[in-house]
Amino acid sequence: MTLALAFILDPLPGLKAYKDSSVAMMRAAAARGHVPWAIRREDLIWRDGVVSARAAPLAVRADDHDWYTAGQAEERALAAFDAVLMRQDPPFDFEYIAATWLLERAALSGARVFNAPRAVRDHSEKLAIAEFAQFTAPTLVARAPERIHAFLDEIGDAVLKPLDGMGGSQVFRVEPGDPNRNVIVETLTHDGARTIMAQAYLPGIREGDKRVLIIGGEIVPCALARIPREGETRGNLAAGGRGVAMPLTAREREIAAFLAPILWERGLLIVGLDIIDGHLTEINVTSPTCMVEITAQQGFDVAGLVIDTLERVCAP
Repeated sequence: MTLALAFILDPLPGLKAYKDSSVAMMRAAAARGHVPWAIRREDLIWRDGVVSARAAPLAVRADDHDWYTAGQAEERALAAFDAVLMRQDPPFDFEYIAATWLLERAALSGARVFNAPRAVRDHSEKLAIAEFAQFTAPTLVARAPERIHAFLDEIGDAVLKPLDGMGGSQVFRVEPGDPNRNVIVETLTHDGARTIMAQAYLPGIREGDKRVLIIGGEIVPCALARIPREGETRGNLAAGGRGVAMPLTAREREIAAFLAPILWERGLLIVGLDIIDGHLTEINVTSPTCMVEITAQQGFDVAGLVIDTLERVCAP
């Protein structure tokens, strides 16, 4: 069975093929004879009950500098593909939300869309941990500066971040006596106009912010520890962290095993849990990464597991 798999992506020339998880999935699909197609989010349209987009079939190669050739683009209904994978990076702004509305209409018309658009819309990558508070560190979500300062007084050493950030952007550690504490709170909350998250600082970040991947309800047995560089709090690779793949700890497996069936039942094919020092800190559902690094360092074919799952769910 040959599958036509549509990937909704950032512009192809800007993708870093040597580490991009979407490219890895397209290569894994092509290696099995399936056809990956590329769609730009801005090309999604609804007309007379049908959601469609201009889509181009791709021939993909192992060459990271010249990794694809795009065929002739054509207008196709999303339901004409065997599966549609929404893989565009945040920001999760109004246009992203609009895309989930269109993709939800496509799903209701028979398209298989992953991750499920309603689930993506309902799972704030920062705030989704509130459903699983038994696995989290002490956490506050608030916009009132006095609430945040009271939390900082209680906890002492904490990390503050916006709810819509990615890649470690605008993440601040506030230690006791920090002279910049007031201005950090003012800046992040826009003087009390924006809700943010505050979490107890976890010293285990020195051993890495672990990315644990769940594919179709199956736990990838290795995590990528994003280890902060010297003098840095953030482990994010985008913030200069170093990625080291390693087997899951018992605690990481416990957390993943609890969440995996719940999230898969909601249509979340690819999920990236962020776990620091045995505590769940984020649930990433928009375009989770780290597949390439885990495969390269530990030999577990994460992208291949995605294609395994698609072959199973798309079978007649």
